[in-house]
Amino acid sequence: MIPVRSKPRDPANRKRRLMTTHQSISQSAARTFSVIDLVAEALKGRIRIPEFQRPLRWQWEDVRRLFDSIVKGYPIGNLLLWKRLAPAADIKLGGLRFRARQFDEGWWVVDGQQRLTSLASALSEEGGRDERFALAYDLREKKFVRPGREEEDGYIVPLPVLFDLQRLIRWFTKDHQEASEKLDEASRVTRAIREYQVPAYLVDQDDEAVLREIFDRLNNYGKRLSRVEVFSALHPGKTSSAEPFSHFQRIAESIHDGQGFGVLDDHTVLEAVLARRGADVTRDIRVEFSNRTREPRDFGNEAPEEAYRQGELALSRAVAFLQEDAGVPHFAFLPYRYLLVVLTQFFAHFPEPNPRNRVLLRRWFWRAALIGPGPFSSSWTNAVRTLATRIVANDEIGSIQRLLKNPINQNLSPPSLTGFKTSSAASRIVLSAFWALKPRSLLTGQPYDRQQLIEAIQPDATLAGMAKRILNREPESQKAWAANRLLVLEAEDELPMALADLLITPPLGREVAECDLLASHALDGELVRALTEEDKTAFLDGRQQLIKRVVAEFIERMAETRLEDTPPLDSFDLDDMEAERDDALI
Repeated sequence: MIPVRSKPRDPANRKRRLMTTHQSISQSAARTFSVIDLVAEALKGRIRIPEFQRPLRWQWEDVRRLFDSIVKGYPIGNLLLWKRLAPAADIKLGGLRFRARQFDEGWWVVDGQQRLTSLASALSEEGGRDERFALAYDLREKKFVRPGREEEDGYIVPLPVLFDLQRLIRWFTKDHQEASEKLDEASRVTRAIREYQVPAYLVDQDDEAVLREIFDRLNNYGKRLSRVEVFSALHPGKTSSAEPFSHFQRIAESIHDGQGFGVLDDHTVLEAVLARRGADVTRDIRVEFSNRTREPRDFGNEAPEEAYRQGELALSRAVAFLQEDAGVPHFAFLPYRYLLVVLTQFFAHFPEPNPRNRVLLRRWFWRAALIGPGPFSSSWTNAVRTLATRIVANDEIGSIQRLLKNPINQNLSPPSLTGFKTSSAASRIVLSAFWALKPRSLLTGQPYDRQQLIEAIQPDATLAGMAKRILNREPESQKAWAANRLLVLEAEDELPMALADLLITPPLGREVAECDLLASHALDGELVRALTEEDKTAFLDGRQQLIKRVVAEFIERMAETRLEDTPPLDSFDLDDMEAERDDALI
């Protein structure tokens, strides 16, 4: 789009133009904004970024290309703005931080966050202090560059100066008269930026049909939005001040704060909320709470807020089951996320299952964890859909029995103990077995508790920093074995020496029997002697065999593959069974 170079406007015309602008906006129609008007509205605080939006991803080169496109008259894409109340708030917009008043008609950015943030930050003095938005224009080379010492010669003009007519005039008439022959070039760039027209569509809060259509087009022809982003935009939550927020972020934070399970990712929470209401989590999310949908819902008549509330309760029960029954203390230990989604649906229908069924559910979980999504076309979505259909309302016993059937009842393979990575399902199963040993601190000898685990995981939400290597160098072929890992919650800088040395030389003040400490880490005295003698190969070979036994015992204790999966006794009609016995005796 070629920028329109209009004539200077008098104040009366500008007032009439602004009145027309607000009138057209109220009609929820497509229109264009000049960059100068967009930036003005952003700096006033009318333009807001919802919490459900992606984090800002653009870097300096992306911002440079944006302004290069503007000056050259290239199109930079449409904006999608959602009109709704914008309460008074502290605004964070790229490199800008300021307090904004309430706007009865705020413009919440659904699509165009990166562009709007870059425009407002790069064209303002404060925002330009952030290196991502620090731009200047080289009048001689006719291109955008990073500001630097060169700007002292007057030919490299910072973008906030270029955008401000008064500052630009002072730049050439007082501060840098030596560059005055480039005034025409500077004026050309200034007009191109200030008057560049950006297409936008403003959507009324209640106009969901229009918004869905726009989302469809964005997903088909533009940069695809995730299902979480689409769902959050279509069905936003409201605080008491009506500011949009993500239900999934709130639920994730609530689960973490209340149960210490770690902050679940938005996608897992979304799938859990959807699975509770229906087995097919791939369904059309645009009409999830619409009366027009023909797809059945397990809880179809509930309001959206009730759906989120009940979804959170079911998810919380599923998490409690993992922590208390299944031996999964934290989200980082979970082998597959889809298992939590299926559990959420189960606990939505059966909040307090029979104790026997809880045992059977634990068996199902660990058998499913060992099998993985492979039998379901290696797709966790297919796995959820298949398993979730086996859970039927008002049939707790039948639901459990159906979950335990093929392919869950097939022969189970133990997790690999080589190629250890904390991000893999196999390694997380191994680490769960490690945690079940109630590992003790190598410094104090005291067993770690779950609070210490939570605090140790929190920095990066992974187990990478806790599954520490015992031997960091040779032997190379065994370095990636589970035998070379120890579950240690202390940070590296808290350890006075290497792990191998701590095993060989107990620290002063450690009050615990050596055998108890070693057993809590799948170690024994013979392995420590091999380590003392620097027989690293023997140490790793021996420990690998010991871990193999520890993991096998853990799996058998949790999955109980050798036992019959009989339902609770109260599911049997004892009178009928006695009658059948009597008949047999006749």
